This record gives sequence, structure tokens and C-alpha cells, in this order.
Amino acid sequence: MKAHFSVILFFVLSVSFLSFSYGQNTESESAYEFKIVKELPHTMAKDQGRAGTCWSFATTSFLESEIMRMGHDSVDLSEMFFVYHAYLDKAKRFVMRHGQTNFSQGGQAHDVMNVIREKGMVPEKAYSGIAYESEEHNHAEVVAMMHGMLENLDKQRQKMPLWLDALTAVMDVYFGVIPATFQWNGKDMTAKAFQDSMDVNPDDYVELTSFEFYPYYESVNLDIPDNWSFDNYYNVKLEDLIQTIDYAIEEGYTVCWDGDVSEHGFNHKKGFAVLPTEEVLEDESFLSEIAPEKEVTKDLREATFMSQQSTDDHLMHLIGTSQDKEGNPYYIIKNSWNHNSNDFQGKLHMSLPYVKAKTIAIMVHKDAVPSILRKKLNF
Repeated sequence: MKAHFSVILFFVLSVSFLSFSYGQNTESESAYEFKIVKELPHTMAKDQGRAGTCWSFATTSFLESEIMRMGHDSVDLSEMFFVYHAYLDKAKRFVMRHGQTNFSQGGQAHDVMNVIREKGMVPEKAYSGIAYESEEHNHAEVVAMMHGMLENLDKQRQKMPLWLDALTAVMDVYFGVIPATFQWNGKDMTAKAFQDSMDVNPDDYVELTSFEFYPYYESVNLDIPDNWSFDNYYNVKLEDLIQTIDYAIEEGYTVCWDGDVSEHGFNHKKGFAVLPTEEVLEDESFLSEIAPEKEVTKDLREATFMSQQSTDDHLMHLIGTSQDKEGNPYYIIKNSWNHNSNDFQGKLHMSLPYVKAKTIAIMVHKDAVPSILRKKLNF
């Protein structure tokens, strides 16, 4: 997971056919120039800092857009409220499974929904999740302490019931105690009451993936380390996955995107992600001019996933569509590496081949799934 946070909140209304040039980049000249086709309302890119919790930042950003889509004012949600509860749930599973499960900073979009279902949600003003002296999130030390506690606890043949209190105490020192109530618009609110006031129903959201080694159009356990809760995803064909993304954006729904950003063609600084052919990669001409990209098939997806060339190393928020000057389609992606992490408000343009090859999974509102596919999936 990656790093960098800014808490100022605003949203960008849908814009059509605006363009800006990557020739303005201060590092080097670039021929990329994008025309925005559709950009949906979203909040400002925040900074996950030195915390591997992109899953919470991406899903929280996704929910902030959902709240606006449902007619509410823009709201800044607390990412660390979800992270705090997820750490506790991971710890419980780690102990119950005798250390034979994943305890790390990573996670998935459904981790946020699972917390909302049980605990609700809170605004950033109610819980920042930073009780240490820092302006940015930094989980290296607290996770090392928790992991050390859990690993040594696992060696004990018998465990006192106090261990969870001890772990919670460590988290409270670093993140702060989560308030039972907080002020919102002049009223005392609980996390569940705040959730209800924002009309967020976690059962309205589904996750889709696409791999041939799973049966198509069935609910499957996506076997990746960060799916520590063993939640299920609907497995669909690649064309269904892309069609769902396109349909969602066209109908006014954003998408929570989970995928691989380790490719050389992923360049957040320059504001684009492309999948150049091997010849283009060698001379790096794609950095300064639009270049040929790989033809992506389900076999290529399968091969790169099984070889672990493609992993779920980052979650981001897909908020719209764009085109380069040759008319090639792209998706507008909001990252969590700070509003000032590049010259493009912390966003980038991801090519269709990159999305086809490197998407591990997506989360969308159920109504953002085309009706024909919904019938196949029986929801």
C-alpha cells in the first residue's frame, strides 16, 4: 500500500469536454492531453500518509460520492473509524485461527461496509485517528506493536480474556478513543444514527471480479491475502466487468477500484497509467508520446495474476471517463496520495487496456450493475 493527506473538502460537479495538457508537467514534456468526457461529484483527494490503508481511503471516498449522489451535502468521513474496527476484527480472527490468518494493514472495500453494518460511521471531525504527534497517518509503529503482541499471544497455550482489552488500549493510545457520541449539525449523534442520516446501506453494494479459474456468474471467495475476512465476490466475464464500469459512470455511479499499480506504465506523477507493449517499454517512448498498448485477453489477466505480476496492491476511486487526443478511452482515477501529489489534484487517467489487465475487483452500488448481468447474478 502507498502513502501521502489533506483534509480540506470540496467536490467537483460533472464536467463535459474540458481538456488539460501534460506538457505542463515540471519534470519532462509529454504528448498526453486528455479531454474529460464525464467526471462525477467527488471530494478532494486526501493523504493516507505512511499507512497501508488505501482500502479505507478509496472506499470512504466512494461513499462520499454516494452520499452526494443520494442528494446530501458533501461530507468528510473518517477513514480511521473503519481502520480501527478492522484492526480489532483482524486481531480476533488471528487469535481464533491460532495465527494462521493475515494480520496486516491491507484490506478490501468490503471491510468498510462490514464495519458500517455493525458499527456505523462517523465524520472526520468526530474521529481523526491521529493521537500521536504527526500531521499525517503513520501506522508502522502501532502495527508492529500489535503484531508483536498477537504473535507472542499465539504462543500461549491458554489466553486470558484480557488480551483484547490490552490490544484496544494500545490502539487508543495511537489512534484515540472512539467517541460514543459526537456533535453533528447541533445534535448529539451516534455512529449508527449518523449512518442512517446519510442513507448508507452497506447491503446495497456488491463486489465483482473476473477470473477464469472461478466459475462464472457465481459468488466466490477471492483468494488474495487482503481478503482476510473471506468475503465473496461475484465472478463475471471480463467484458461484463468493463461494461459494469462503463454503465455505472454513465448512470451517475462512481466505482471503487482494486488493482495493481506496480507496472512501469503507471505514472501518478505525470497523471496517467498505460500498458505499453514490450517494445515501447524498452525505449520508454510512452512517457512522451501516445504509444501502442498491449492487447488484453482473459488469458493475459489469468497469467499475470497466477504469476503474481498482478496483485491487489492498491485501491482507488474511479470517478469518470476521458479521452486522449487520439480518441482512446481512459478512466479518471482519484488516488489517496494527497491533493498535491501531482499537478492534477491527485488524480490520473487510466487507459482501457490497463483497466482490463490490472483490475482485481470493483465495488459498485447494485443499481450500477446492468440489468442483464443482475439477472445472471440473481440480485
